[in-house]
Amino acid sequence: MISVDQALQQILSGLTQTCAEQVTLSNALGRVLAEDVTARLTQPSSAVSAMDGYAVKNSDVAACPAPLTVIGESAAGGCFDGDLQTGQAVRIFTGAPVPRGADAIVIQENTTRDGDTVTVLDPTTLGRFIRPAGLDFKQGEVLIEVGRRLSARDLGLAAAANVPWLSVRRKPRIAIIATGNEVVMPGDPLGDNQIISSNSIMLAAYVTSLGGEALDLGIARDDADSLKRLLRSAEQADMVVTIGGASVGDYDLVNSVLGSEGVDLGFYKVAMRPGKPLIFGRLHGTPVLGLPGNPVSVGVTSAVFLKPALQTLLGVKVEGSDDTAILGADLDENDQRQDYLRATLIDTVATPFSKQDSAMLARFADADCLIIRAPLAPAAKSGDRVRIVKL
Repeated sequence: MISVDQALQQILSGLTQTCAEQVTLSNALGRVLAEDVTARLTQPSSAVSAMDGYAVKNSDVAACPAPLTVIGESAAGGCFDGDLQTGQAVRIFTGAPVPRGADAIVIQENTTRDGDTVTVLDPTTLGRFIRPAGLDFKQGEVLIEVGRRLSARDLGLAAAANVPWLSVRRKPRIAIIATGNEVVMPGDPLGDNQIISSNSIMLAAYVTSLGGEALDLGIARDDADSLKRLLRSAEQADMVVTIGGASVGDYDLVNSVLGSEGVDLGFYKVAMRPGKPLIFGRLHGTPVLGLPGNPVSVGVTSAVFLKPALQTLLGVKVEGSDDTAILGADLDENDQRQDYLRATLIDTVATPFSKQDSAMLARFADADCLIIRAPLAPAAKSGDRVRIVKL
């Protein structure tokens, strides 16, 4: 039996990033950037007005009221093609280019207009309400760095920079195999002593939420041939995840079948709770992660091991267990296994549920975080600072 840190190190050590692929902006939301996004233009390309009003020479309006002659206008998408002289003004609108010779904008609320004469009522300052060229970004500037998970704001920025295609990491393909004669899919007839395969549904959704592509291969029955057949159908996956059949028992075939298929087994027990019967190895180079069958064990081990694995495959920073919270209830001393307690998180207070049974999926769905209790941790009091994994 190895520690959580040792298990995580083994899982991550042999993983490599998926290859890059090009996608359009409309298909890039949530994808992980594989190449920096560089501006293809300067924004704005020239000095523009930040307000509706009049472009003027600042020296002309040092003393007010100051009457000026309006000689034209500049609107967004157009410009005033001329030079502004002393005593003149150009009507200007937000986003429009600033005429040559102008060095300030007077907002229209501070003026009165009579025909071709505008009177500036209040002085302005040099450069007032002028957005200089390149205020937002300049051509060749790196705007979004590799490894970023793209948000809607990122896509808007890329579009503004005139970038139509983005290089992103291919979604890691995670093959999911549930095991057990007792397991049936939601909606199927439920026989005596059978249970619904909630784990595969939860796990597939979790993989998708992390940026992966879930390949649900179905349920392997408790015989070697059934499991072998599904394992062989997962050849194109970046990782295979089995659910159930990982503990020691007459019908727990995952360990033995993996061995017969040539899996180089790294470990099969981890000093944690829930999730002790955890298997990891490689099937012809493809990582295989064997999760326990209890629903909470699946959820916890996925958060602790599968999430960092997907982050590694995508080339994003692996999130550690650096988050902390204030403990909301007393805890007894821990034994030799690292404990992950389901808890609510309100403001900064993490309060563990009184019951922590690994079969209670409803409690896991209600949890906001997992409180981490190190092996042999001493008793803790309400108000102590504890490490957590946010769900």
